[in-house]
This record gives sequence, C-alpha cells and structure tokens, in this order.
Amino acid sequence: MSPQRRIALVSVLAATVLIVLKLVTGRATGSLGLVSDALHSGTDLIAALLTFLAVGVAVRPADRHHAYGHGKAEHLAALAEAAILVVASLFIAFAALRNLVGESQSNVDPRWYAIAVVVFVIAVDASRMLVSLRGARRYRSAALAANAVHFGSDLLGSVAVLAGLVLARAGYEDADSAAALFVAVLVLAAAARLMRVNVDVLMDRTPLEAERAARRAIEGLRPPVELRRLRIRRAADRHFADVVIGVTAGAAVGQGHAAAEAVEAAVRGAVPGSDVVVHVEPGAGAAEVRELARDAAMAVPQVREVHNLSVVQVDDGLEVSLHLKLPGATSLAEAHAVGSEVEDAIAAAMPEVRRVQTHLEPLGETAIARPVPHESIERDSQTVRRAVQDLLGRPPRDLRFLRTDDGLIAYLTLSVGASTPLAEAHASAMQVKEHILRERPGIADVIVHTEP
Repeated sequence: MSPQRRIALVSVLAATVLIVLKLVTGRATGSLGLVSDALHSGTDLIAALLTFLAVGVAVRPADRHHAYGHGKAEHLAALAEAAILVVASLFIAFAALRNLVGESQSNVDPRWYAIAVVVFVIAVDASRMLVSLRGARRYRSAALAANAVHFGSDLLGSVAVLAGLVLARAGYEDADSAAALFVAVLVLAAAARLMRVNVDVLMDRTPLEAERAARRAIEGLRPPVELRRLRIRRAADRHFADVVIGVTAGAAVGQGHAAAEAVEAAVRGAVPGSDVVVHVEPGAGAAEVRELARDAAMAVPQVREVHNLSVVQVDDGLEVSLHLKLPGATSLAEAHAVGSEVEDAIAAAMPEVRRVQTHLEPLGETAIARPVPHESIERDSQTVRRAVQDLLGRPPRDLRFLRTDDGLIAYLTLSVGASTPLAEAHASAMQVKEHILRERPGIADVIVHTEP
C-alpha cells in the first residue's frame, strides 16, 4: 500500500470513530451542535473513502487508454467531496435556523461527558489535520490537501460546538444551535474553496506559477531559442508542458534536437516532475524577416517610408537595422518615440530578433516640377538616347525631362528581356544612369524604369 493510501486509510478510521462518538453523545444530550458535527464528520468519512479510492487510482502509471496517467481522479474525488459538503451544510443550517427563530424547540442537555467528547474530538481533528497536511506537502497530493482543509474546518467547528455546549450549560440553550449554524458556514466556505481549486484543474486552467517558472527557464537558455508557444496544465502532483520552439531555418536535425533537449531539461528543472513535450519548427529566413519587419514598421502610424532594411545573423540571434522617414516637422523627441515604437513592434512580431537599430530621416517635401522646352534639352536628350543605344543596343522606350528646384531630372523607360533576372535588369539600369550623369553633369538625377 502506498504512503498516500495509508494516510487516507487512517483518515477513514478516524472519521468513523468520531462519527460514532459525536452521534451517540449528541443524541444522548440533545445537542444539535454535536449531531451537526457528526454529520460533518460523516461527510469527511465519505471524503476520506473517496480519497482512499482516488489515490489508489491516481498513482497508477499511464496506460494505452490514459496516456496522461490517472492523476485527475484525485480532483474528481475532491469535487465530489465539495458537493457532499454543500448538501450537508444546507441541512445543518436549516435545522439550526429553525431552532433560533423558534419554529422548533432545542432540548440540549450539556452533560460533562459531552464536553469531554468534544475535547477529545478537537485533539483528534488537530492531529489528523497535521498528518494530512504533511502528507499533502510531501507527496503534492490534491486529495490529501483537501482532507487537511476539511479537518481544519472540523477543528474550528468542534471548537464552536464546545463553546456552544459550555454556554448551554450556563443557561444559554440557543448557543448550541448558533454553534451548529457556525459549522454550516464553515462547511460552505470549505466547499467553495474545494470547488474552485479542483474545477480549475479539471478545466485545465494554466497554473500561473509553474508557467512563469518554465518561461523564465526557457528565456534564460544560452544560446537562446525562439519560444513560440508554451502551454502547461496540472493533474494531481504532475505538470504537463507543451512547448513549441523555432530554430534557424538552415539548422541541422542534430541542432534542433539539441535545442529541444535543452528546453526539456530547463522546464523540468524549473517545474520538478513535469512531463515535457517539445516541438521544433524552422525559424523565419532572412527574406521573411525583412518582410515582417517592414510590415511591423509601416504599421506604426507616423512612419511614412522604410528603406535600407537589413537583417544580420549574430551569435545570439538576428539583428535588424532600417531607415525610417517621418514628416520633417516632427520634433526629435517625437521621432525618437516613434523609433522606439517601431523597435518594440518588430521585437514583438519576431522573438528571434534580438536587436533593432533604427535611423531617423525627414520625409522630403513634394518637389514642384516644370515642363522643359524641347529645344533647351535637345543636347541632353541626344546624349541620353545615345548612351542607352550604346549600352543596351536599343533606344529607350520613353524619355522625358522635368525641371525642379534641385535641377534637371530625366525620366527614362528601358526595354529589357522578359526572362532577364531582376538583379541583372537593375544593374543595367544603374549602368545607364551612371553613364548619363557622368556624360551630362548638368542633369541632377536620372530616374530609370525597366519594363519587359
């Protein structure tokens, strides 16, 4: 027999002895307090029996039909105990109130042996409460903890019954019914606590203390891992943790397995006796990180433009740097706050990003452009067309000029093969631009657009 079951069996025997003592003495003296306390002990007997049976089920190992073990049997037993306690307390309260309002007559005869029985009961309640409490702490048993709470309420109830008998012996007969009503209130309070705690476990409510401990342990790992999801639930004295982590997309299988083992060991160290399952997913590639970072930055209302966004792999994760353009009238303090908001948004969207560096720039004002007479730019036009013909073997598809406050700007459209790689098309456009600016320094800028 397991130690938990031995403790529960002692509780069964003690409850049986107390029921007989209280009931016999209560009937002999007419004490409603003792009878109600006997009924309370009757519920404890049922509770102790349930605990005895439930602990025997709960300690069974997992099997094919119960992959997570049988630990929740203890919580089912504790919930059943709470329901029994509610019914008993309502019965006690009804009988006590009838006596107090005068609908029935209290015929209590508080003999000396009744007081002696209550003193003995108090001693037994105190001892079994301590035994169950120590067992609950040692074995982390929900059912034994429930018994300790019950025995504690029994102890308070017995003290109230003792006070009621002493006062009834002094001539205050209603004191016995008042003590019975006090016992009913204690029972209801204990039942409410039991229901709340055990319903939380049966409904898989997250144990916050264990969840925080596991999260801290995972976040403290070096090298760090990307924690994507953490779920923890409890059954009896065990915690079950489901963890999803991300590793670098190009990581080898062995690296992913090593990361999973590190997470598993960290969680078990933070939450002793836990059952941990770790799922490994590939992390985002550089292109995906850039896209997510750009989306996160542009979601900040004050940001008007994002450019020069780069992603760098460093020892402890990814580092992102980007340039932000904000309205020119924005103050430095406001711009700094926007930059911090962008950094926080990117970090929240991608936990694998360890650092974000932003560079703040003013958004350029809209330039005013004026048409340019053809005769004034004929030489420039010829230079541009000749450059395109020489470099690409064909003239530009379209060419126009505009004059702005910054100078003359050429807008150029080039025809490029449809199957040409984008990088090659861009290189050709830059080559044309640089050649034109070198040949015609009077042109302030060349805007090149490529089409298939």
